[in-house]
Amino acid sequence: MPSATADDKSAQSANVAVSVIIVSYESGPTLERCLAGLKAQAFTDFEILLIDNASTDGAPQAAVAADPSIRFLEPGANLGFAAGNNLAVKQARGRWLALLNPDAYPEPGWLAALMDGVARHPTVESFASLQTSADDPNVLDGAGDNMTSAGIPFRGGYGRKLPANPPEGEVFSACGAAMLIDRTLFEDLGGFDERFFCYCEDVDLGYRLRLTGRTTLLLPNARVAHVGSASTGVRSDFAIFHGSRNRVWTFLKNTPPLLLWLTAPLHVAVTCALLLLHLRRGDAGPAVKGIRAALKQPALDAVMVDRKAVQARRKVGSGAILRVMSIDPAAFIGRRFVIRKMR
Repeated sequence: MPSATADDKSAQSANVAVSVIIVSYESGPTLERCLAGLKAQAFTDFEILLIDNASTDGAPQAAVAADPSIRFLEPGANLGFAAGNNLAVKQARGRWLALLNPDAYPEPGWLAALMDGVARHPTVESFASLQTSADDPNVLDGAGDNMTSAGIPFRGGYGRKLPANPPEGEVFSACGAAMLIDRTLFEDLGGFDERFFCYCEDVDLGYRLRLTGRTTLLLPNARVAHVGSASTGVRSDFAIFHGSRNRVWTFLKNTPPLLLWLTAPLHVAVTCALLLLHLRRGDAGPAVKGIRAALKQPALDAVMVDRKAVQARRKVGSGAILRVMSIDPAAFIGRRFVIRKMR
C-alpha cells in the first residue's frame, strides 16, 4: 500500500479548489525549482500531491521534509507517469486537477490564469498551459498538443520563437506537463491508460475527451518553463520506444471508424517516413521495437477491446475530429501552431 503524508481523516475531508499532482522519478535537478514555483503562486487554494516512482536520488523525501504540507505517495515501484497520476487522483481532494511535471517551472500567475480560464469558460473542462523552454524564455516548448490527419501527435510551436501575443484558443489536447482538467471528467474517462506507462498518454486522454464532444482550451497566460524529458532523455531509447509504440496505440484506439479507414494508409506512410528519419539518425532500433510491441499480441487485442469501449461512448463523428486536426499529415515537421477560435 502507498504511504501518504498528511493523509489522515481530517485531511481527507478538507476541500481545495485544485490538486496539483507531480510524478517524480530521479527528478533531483528539477524538483526543487518546480516546488519553489508552486510556493510563489498568486492563487493559493491548492494542495500538492507528490508521487515518487522509486527514485534513488532522495529528492522527493528531501522536499517533503522541507515542506510537510506536501502529501507524499510512495507506491514502492516505478509506476510510470500514467499510473502514478491515476494513483494520486484517487487521493486528491480538489475539484480541479493540475498535472505538473517536476521539470516544469510555473510562473507565479500560472494557477491564477488557469482558474481565470475556468471562470470565463464555464463549459470547458480541460485547459492547456503555454510552455516555454527552460533554457530560453523566448522559445516555445509547446502551445498545446496537436494531431495531424495521419494520426501523428506533436506539440504545437515546439522550438519556435514565442509570439508577442499568443492567442487563446482551442487545441486538440493538453500536454500533460502542465494541464488542468476537471476531476470528475478525468475519472469518468478512466484516467490515463496505464499500459502506455509514459508518452502519448496525455494525447490519448485528450482524444477520448474529444470523442465525448468536449474541448480543450489553450490559456496563453498560464505559463510554465519546461525542460522536457529531464528524467528519461529527449531522444533516449526509452523515449523513442514508448513514443513509437504509444503513437500507434493512440491512433488505433481512438480514431473514429470512417476517419480510421480514410487515414490508415497515411498513418502507415508517415510512420515509415519517421522510421527512415530514425535510420538516418542511427536510432531506428527502439522505434522498430516500439512499433512491433504495439502490433504484438496480446497487447494489440487489448487495445482493440478498449477501442470498442471508446467508440461506444463517442458522441461526435469523424468530421468533428478532423476539424480540430491539422489537415497536413506532415504538419509535425514544422511544429506548426494549430490554435482555433472557440465556437
